[in-house]
Amino acid sequence: MTDANSLGVYLKDRRAKLDPTAFGFPLKRRRTPGLRREEVAQRANVSATWYTWLEQGRGGAPSADVLDRIARAMMLTDVEREHLFLLGLGRPPEVHYRAPEGISPRLQRVLDTLEYSPAFIRTATWDVIAWNRAAAAVLTDYSTLPDGQRNVLRMMFRDSRVRAAQPNWQSVARYVVGSFRADVARAGAARDVQSLVDELCATSSEFAAMWRDNDVQGHGDGVKVLHHPVAGQLSMEFSGFAVDGRPDLNIVIYNPATPADADNIRALLKSLPK
Repeated sequence: MTDANSLGVYLKDRRAKLDPTAFGFPLKRRRTPGLRREEVAQRANVSATWYTWLEQGRGGAPSADVLDRIARAMMLTDVEREHLFLLGLGRPPEVHYRAPEGISPRLQRVLDTLEYSPAFIRTATWDVIAWNRAAAAVLTDYSTLPDGQRNVLRMMFRDSRVRAAQPNWQSVARYVVGSFRADVARAGAARDVQSLVDELCATSSEFAAMWRDNDVQGHGDGVKVLHHPVAGQLSMEFSGFAVDGRPDLNIVIYNPATPADADNIRALLKSLPK
């Protein structure tokens, strides 16, 4: 359901907060702050009259293409653009997946402060791109893997050590495949993962069967049980969180489920070289 009045208020508010000089417009003879309506319309290549009607809540339902042009004209952030579409069309914009370019030092510091809780950041296509020391000790030392091999699905179906660490591998693998499928669809990344899917279908009959089932899974929190080659069985509660401002990334944190599990993780970390 669209809301023409709220859309008009939002457009007017965003326009008033724009700096004309940042868009190459002069500051002279402006009675109000921000861009003029005709300047936004010019940048978006739409009729100034129709844009004015949009702000007044009487322009009718705009198309996705027009909203996208207005969003670019105003240089809206991804979050602002999504809100614009929700007001104008009652739905978020279509997702066009963009491969991430890494994480900020701030996000890495967040991981590093979780001293005894394994944590990593993965993309919508389930590539692990950052991790902390506890994750390297308990889960996988991702630094020993080439960039292209740090994919959770590839490790689940191609790495014998990862498989051996799962007491109930079949159930875990099915959950991973279903969650991966949901994330890829949500991110609009089907084309980007096709080569990985083809590779795994060709090399793992188990993956091929699970992929053909077309199951999807939600994910957020749960309990992970691992058989670690040094620490033995570890139980950890896990939670997944979207990274604010980076909808392409998800941070996954594992917390020891019991004091004994915490002690085992601490012992593992003490045995690692600094």
